[in-house]
Amino acid sequence: MNKISVFLKPYRKQLIIGPIFKLLEAILELLLPTIVALMVNRGIGLHDSAYVYRMGGLMLLMSILGFACSMVCQYSASRASQGFGTRLRNAMFRHISSLSYAELDRFGTPSLINRITNDVNQLQLAVAMLIRLVIRAPFIAIGAIIMAMILDLRLSLVLLAAAPVFAVLLYWIISRSSPLYRKYQQKLDGIAQVLSENLSGIRVIRAFAKRRKERERFGAAADDVTATALHVGRISALLSPLTSLVVNAAILAILWVGGIHIDAGRLSQGEIIAFINYVTQILLALIVTSNLVIIFTKANSSLARVNEVLTVSSSVTDPEHPVISPFAETGDAAASSPMKVGRTDGSEPAAQVPAIEFDHVSFGYSKAGELALDDISVKIWRGETVGLIGGTGSGKSTFVNLIPRFYDAFSGEVRVNGVNVEDYPLLRLRESIGIVPQKAVLFTGTIADNIRWGKTEATEDEIRAAAAVAQAEEFISKLPEGLSTDVSRGGLNLSGGQKQRLTIARAVVGRPDILILDDSSSALDFATDAALRRELKETRAGMTTLVVSQRVGTVRQADRIIVFEDGRIAGVGRHEELLYSCEVYREICNSQLSSEEAAL
Repeated sequence: MNKISVFLKPYRKQLIIGPIFKLLEAILELLLPTIVALMVNRGIGLHDSAYVYRMGGLMLLMSILGFACSMVCQYSASRASQGFGTRLRNAMFRHISSLSYAELDRFGTPSLINRITNDVNQLQLAVAMLIRLVIRAPFIAIGAIIMAMILDLRLSLVLLAAAPVFAVLLYWIISRSSPLYRKYQQKLDGIAQVLSENLSGIRVIRAFAKRRKERERFGAAADDVTATALHVGRISALLSPLTSLVVNAAILAILWVGGIHIDAGRLSQGEIIAFINYVTQILLALIVTSNLVIIFTKANSSLARVNEVLTVSSSVTDPEHPVISPFAETGDAAASSPMKVGRTDGSEPAAQVPAIEFDHVSFGYSKAGELALDDISVKIWRGETVGLIGGTGSGKSTFVNLIPRFYDAFSGEVRVNGVNVEDYPLLRLRESIGIVPQKAVLFTGTIADNIRWGKTEATEDEIRAAAAVAQAEEFISKLPEGLSTDVSRGGLNLSGGQKQRLTIARAVVGRPDILILDDSSSALDFATDAALRRELKETRAGMTTLVVSQRVGTVRQADRIIVFEDGRIAGVGRHEELLYSCEVYREICNSQLSSEEAAL
């Protein structure tokens, strides 16, 4: 709860003012039945019209004051709940953005979306009800009982006898519905997962004619949610009618006992009318309370899910004593300079060192699962172009994901320019590494806006130069609006090859020290792929480039090739060397090239 309460602190005034004015409204409401009793006994009973008018005017004034108090409370509740929801969503978004891939993989995208929308909405509603009704409903119920006791103590014992019965009902409903609400939220995550997969993979579903199967799959998930919702709904729905049953039974008992008192002259007609009004107020208050129980039971489940996100900490964090950035010199100017690094704690600077070094690195996506990388040791020198090749699941993408610290190694060290990546400030490390992911992801905006993700202050000339390197200049120039062409959500108005070229331009525009191309030319034809590699070599001299690919033709011209097999390095060397020394590489070449092509 402490994680959530901080978002209510800016609205302390509303949290105080709202309930106070709701309390004033409740007090005025509790006084009305007593005034009605006075009107009946003194005004109507004694035929005093003036008294009836005075009491009627007083009741009207009290109603107007009650309405005004209610509006003040409503405004306070709206402002506090909406502000709380906005702050909580923003905080969750910031926190989620700071999590490493490991934590994001653990929760899953659909679940995180559900928590930041549906669960926060539920908490927002709970805050509004907290201000508006949490004080009013119990105060009305307790106040009405006290007023009834003032009117007739013996008759009010009927109400007191009904209280334990209501408490038992309340406990029974809460104990059974609370676990079901948690299951319901989890099943909502499941249906969000199915929906996400269907919307993102709609082309694949249609290509394989699986629409009927996916409809059945979605229907099964929806039916599962419905069954849980109906189960918890049936239990929750019992609360209001059972409350009404208990209170109406109490009313019948009061009318019966009250009739005896009236016949005996111990109770007036006005008092019995007031008594029934108080019992009705208690009934309405208990019905509101029963609805509040349902709201807060849901909110409690949502609170646990939101707290689970906010309390998890990223496994990848900035170091306490970061190194002085080794990336002060970038681009061509730095190519001829020896790279030196130093620490803020005053230790001696190191001489020129490998741009990237893996020193007995092991990593797995699960502590208990199989290792994705097992005892990897390799050095990559500054300015080298290194190809990474291997079968699917051999560890190529995992290898490059450890360099910008998307994950942290289980053992060993990943070093950039001689320093463990865990000792660098995350922002500076990642700013100096250009990454083109396997899946080309673009954002809404213009083409220029998307390329500027790699360098916010990039000029139009720099953008065009990056587009030329990425072989994107030709198709951009053919668009009616050129660089100002809008990119739709996810780049749906562009082909796969166009999207890949724009993501490459985005990565190179900032002239990073290290460029990682993670299977980023899979949608490019061979001529475009060759032109891209040639441009990178000619215009980005001094930049260390890692090219992950399934194609031998893409990596064969690299300075060195690292061959992966089952999370281990099977061979390192040039194309010609590996043909003779590495059986895995030779098998890959034989599957893609003729013997004459492989020997070229």
